[in-house]
Amino acid sequence: MNESAAVRFPLAGKRVWVAGHRGMVGSALVRRLQREGCTLLSVGRKTLDLRCQADVENWLSEYRPDAIFIAAATVGGILANSTRPADFLYDNLAIAANIIHGAVKTNVSKLVFIGAACLYPRLAPQPMSEDSLLEGLPEPTNEWYTVAKIAGVKLCQASRKQHDRDFIVAVPANLYGPGDNFNAQAGHVVPGLIRRAHEARVDHAPELSIWGTGHAFREFMHVDDCADALVFLIKTYSDSRLINVGTGQEVSIGDLTRKICSVVGYSGRLVFDTGKPDGMPRKLLDSSRIMEMGWRGHIDLDKGLQQTYRWFLKNQQIRSAELAA
Repeated sequence: MNESAAVRFPLAGKRVWVAGHRGMVGSALVRRLQREGCTLLSVGRKTLDLRCQADVENWLSEYRPDAIFIAAATVGGILANSTRPADFLYDNLAIAANIIHGAVKTNVSKLVFIGAACLYPRLAPQPMSEDSLLEGLPEPTNEWYTVAKIAGVKLCQASRKQHDRDFIVAVPANLYGPGDNFNAQAGHVVPGLIRRAHEARVDHAPELSIWGTGHAFREFMHVDDCADALVFLIKTYSDSRLINVGTGQEVSIGDLTRKICSVVGYSGRLVFDTGKPDGMPRKLLDSSRIMEMGWRGHIDLDKGLQQTYRWFLKNQQIRSAELAA
């Protein structure tokens, strides 16, 4: 991690809660924070339902973290968003509201709310700057998730304004990597494609059907780079304005699919189902502000996809059992 920006909030000796520590982002944060000399706090969903306000506030009052990363969320791809809109809206509203409000009540010193690139309008100027928030309508295929996450952003900003809390919002690019949800129907594009390409290879399928035209462009960042950026920001950044975290590189879904098929070893024909939605036509973040602070990622897409596929092969049965639990 580049430390060119001044450290405002050192983590050494602090009690840090990673909400959602077993998810992809949360587990990457746990790995990264182990180098910071802090005490890590975690609690599983069977012990604490983050959607229950009283339980969250009681847990915060008992364990008293100095800092919080909100990595907990109900997430999924286009299909999951379109078939479970109430879950995506309610779960994410409740998680954000309960933790942020509870952090205010228990005097948490620093909090990082983790947003997503879909916060920005469907037709936002590209690359998308932090100032484009609420400048247009969201992408319809994930509007429920988007509305909930924007509410979390605004609650952080309101807490800064009303209660003088040092709560910040980071907006990462599309993430992938170890710990992802590789469910072919409910997962995001990278893990979903890895799973489906792997199964097509194993089954010797002659073709692989892909949702959409393949022409939409996306920016993908390895989750370990994201975790490094989030630790960098909690230590150095203090402002009500969102800050983007990305690579500055984009790839079409068609080219991404071909990269994944190459990594997996699948050589069948690709069929793009143009009757299915593409989602946003392009989604690239303007990450110039964090880069000017001195942070940059170091895991390129080709290397990251290879690493992620190796993790999938090693962990797919274990991960499937966890997701079903």
